[in-house]
Amino acid sequence: MFLINTFMRSISKVFKGSAEAFKTFPASIGCALAFAVVTMIRIQLDWPQQEPYNFLFNCLHWSFALGAIFSLAAITAAKSRFEGSRAFIAANLFGLVAAALAFLGLYFFGATDPVTTGSQYATVTGLAAARVGVAMLLSFLAFVVLAGYPKDQSDFARSLFMTTKAFFIALIYGAVITGGADGVAGAVEALLYHNMSEKVYMYIATLSGFLMFTIFVGYFPDFRKGKIDEHREVAQKQPRFIEILFVYIMIPIVMALTVVLLIWAGRTVIGIAQIQFIQLYSIATAYAVGGIWLHIMVTHHESGLAKFYRRVYPLAALVILAFEAWALMQQLGKSGLKITEYSFSIIWIIAVVSAVLLIVIKAKSHVTIIALTCAMAVISVLPAIGYHALPVTDQVNRLEKLLVSQDMLKDGKLVPAAAEPDRAVRESITDAVDYLAYTSDAKLPVWFDKHLGENDVFRSKLGFEKTWPEYDNNNGGGKDNVLSTYLYLPGGALDISNYRWAISTINEKEAQGKVSTTIVGEKGTYEINWSVTSGNGIPYLRVLKGDKVILEQDLKGYIDKISAKYPPGKSKSYEPQLEDMCLRLETPEVNLLLVFNNVQINVDPQGDTINYWLSLDAIYMSEK
Repeated sequence: MFLINTFMRSISKVFKGSAEAFKTFPASIGCALAFAVVTMIRIQLDWPQQEPYNFLFNCLHWSFALGAIFSLAAITAAKSRFEGSRAFIAANLFGLVAAALAFLGLYFFGATDPVTTGSQYATVTGLAAARVGVAMLLSFLAFVVLAGYPKDQSDFARSLFMTTKAFFIALIYGAVITGGADGVAGAVEALLYHNMSEKVYMYIATLSGFLMFTIFVGYFPDFRKGKIDEHREVAQKQPRFIEILFVYIMIPIVMALTVVLLIWAGRTVIGIAQIQFIQLYSIATAYAVGGIWLHIMVTHHESGLAKFYRRVYPLAALVILAFEAWALMQQLGKSGLKITEYSFSIIWIIAVVSAVLLIVIKAKSHVTIIALTCAMAVISVLPAIGYHALPVTDQVNRLEKLLVSQDMLKDGKLVPAAAEPDRAVRESITDAVDYLAYTSDAKLPVWFDKHLGENDVFRSKLGFEKTWPEYDNNNGGGKDNVLSTYLYLPGGALDISNYRWAISTINEKEAQGKVSTTIVGEKGTYEINWSVTSGNGIPYLRVLKGDKVILEQDLKGYIDKISAKYPPGKSKSYEPQLEDMCLRLETPEVNLLLVFNNVQINVDPQGDTINYWLSLDAIYMSEK
């Protein structure tokens, strides 16, 4: 009974804090509520109805998300630094103004041009979204710093733990709420109302997400200046099981990764280490971010292992980061600066400076590290030196040098190669062209055709086929060993005069691999079901006339024919005929024509697996 009472008091306290959040952070909760309302409006509208307003909805979502987080930081600053209601009211107004300014900026300056993108409606550019995302990151980190005040009650390490703890508590409660509500809805659908819309589950997820945010915000103590809230000590204190998790589980894991990276560094010195740069990027990012976070989390731990980690990790990180810098320079010499290398450089700078600061001034460096992180985040989205601009400039310079060296760029115009360049040059040109052609928000020179990434345009403009590196099967396995076939629907005219209906497959269910369409014909009502139920991606087609199944088969036969004509190989991108991307089916009742936008086949010889991806462009049908 005691445990039950304790559990109920804990739940009651959490939901009481959630209710208090409406009074403590009104602008933040208001923006979160507005975000949820916009989400539910989008759920209610089917895609054809929603598409014209998609840009507006995205602008609203981004602005309300920023408003919610910015208000959290602004209100915390006002309550912890100033007394009285004026600062509190001003902070809430600042949060609403931030949301409004973000919306206006996105709506008037953050739209794509439908003409250049080939779409019917404008969308939010990736750069505009990234800038709002950086503003959200800065607001969140500012909140964590501000929540660590005053110094006699808290600091950054305790504040960060409190924020992490609040997040996971909200996540657990949200998962339980979502699971329980979904279970009730599922029971209603199974037992009482079989035609219940799947949108019900989306509404549940949206409302649960809003409740999660209120629980997260409501967990924090009273930040009012001059007030000592007992809940702060509880929220900041690390329970015994958390100390065990950090010290006896996570520290050994990070130290084990340190040993692995040090061995890699040693193998690099003697020239036998081989690793894909993207793998190094992923591992190094996890090591740097995770290691620094853990270092902050164990700031106040007095165990021997925690003290050892605080001393050793920054030193080991500097050694590893030195070799990672060497790997970065090798990659830059090989393929130039791209977004991956740019991101790696940003993280490397933060990690190196953080390691030095942790060695020199230890815990006093935490706020400085956060300030550096914020500065680098801002730099990454600035004009000329941001992630969208600097890699493009570097790749343009790289491509210009390659083309000039082969006399393929004269007087600001592309000239096809008189003789096929060496393979290494062809590979480098292909790599640079593809990067530039498919990078959004890129400012390209006038001589760069926007369609240069397409195989036929590439061949006609440059005089040779795209060329990709031949990977060594013994350099680490993974994706380099995968044999692939990529087929894309070529341009051309297709005779569809014998078919009456064209069935578009672009709807909200296509992402789930399911398409279901009903057609009312002169001789009956037909239902066409397209689904991908097998684990390897082989599609399944089922056609019903009324309640009678008139066609039921998978597309294994079509895939086998494609595989035989275009066998998978290393980075195989063929140019198929129009008919190769079509499949004609016939029954006594109907004729069908399936047109595929792209077909992909991936074979992993080591894993003994084959995966397929067939994307429908349209289905044409006629009655007999």
